[in-house]
Amino acid sequence: MPIWLQAHLVSVLNGFAIGFLLFILAVGLSLVFGMMDVLNLAHGALFLGGAYLGATLGGTASWGGFLAALGIAAVAGLAAGGALSLMTEPLRNRSHLDQALLTLGVALVAAELLSIVFGDNPLAASAPSGLDGSVAVLGATYPTYRLALIGIGAVLALAVYLVVDRTWVGALVRATVADREMVTTVGVDNRLVKAAVFAVGSLLATTAGVLGGPIYGARSGLDSTVLILALVVVVIGGLGSVRGALVGALVIGQIESLGRALLPDLASFVLFGALAVVLVLRPRGLFGQVAVDR
Repeated sequence: MPIWLQAHLVSVLNGFAIGFLLFILAVGLSLVFGMMDVLNLAHGALFLGGAYLGATLGGTASWGGFLAALGIAAVAGLAAGGALSLMTEPLRNRSHLDQALLTLGVALVAAELLSIVFGDNPLAASAPSGLDGSVAVLGATYPTYRLALIGIGAVLALAVYLVVDRTWVGALVRATVADREMVTTVGVDNRLVKAAVFAVGSLLATTAGVLGGPIYGARSGLDSTVLILALVVVVIGGLGSVRGALVGALVIGQIESLGRALLPDLASFVLFGALAVVLVLRPRGLFGQVAVDR
């Protein structure tokens, strides 16, 4: 193994763990914005809600609490996605600025409510028993939970790709994106398709919050932090692309981890520098599609 990689193996693995977590968060945002043409700035608040659930129910390192937090977060995400879809439906033919203002207002209200309910003090979340230790990886000691997170993220990435690109469900979504009127004429309510995509995207955001609890914890302001990272991932990867969301998330994960390890004072500059380079060379992102006139 190269000396450089051996010296920074933990940071590289951290980059993969953060990257796959960002993928789970960002792919929903990418699909909602890229396919349904709705800019949802409440996505970070959904992550924060999941993080608080994980810290509250799964804070004792028990599998029961952790799985309960995941289940409640999934149901809450579905409900929140459906509600957001209804709220943004009247704005379908208006500018993205109107959508952004509405969902930003929802995010601010949700973050304030979470602060009132859970307080302003940061909450820590523990990994479930059996995943709360460390294992040896190529001579380095690494947390078991983060390795498990890498595996979960990889499985979810494959599952989302197969559903979107290889099933009739994904074909219906893509058809709705390409021609809503045609989908309506064959008897499918395109509003239900939009609501379903919104609900699944929100579900992924809330469950990502639970999964990210042992890494980030739960605290005020976390929603803004992860929203910015998710938006960077979406812009780099390209709107509506599962592959783009995955590549963008892994790139940002490595920049976040290695940047803070090697250039702690310049990490943010490196992050947004990468974003600027992609925007200059590939304005639609690495795997972005040509915009469809809707």
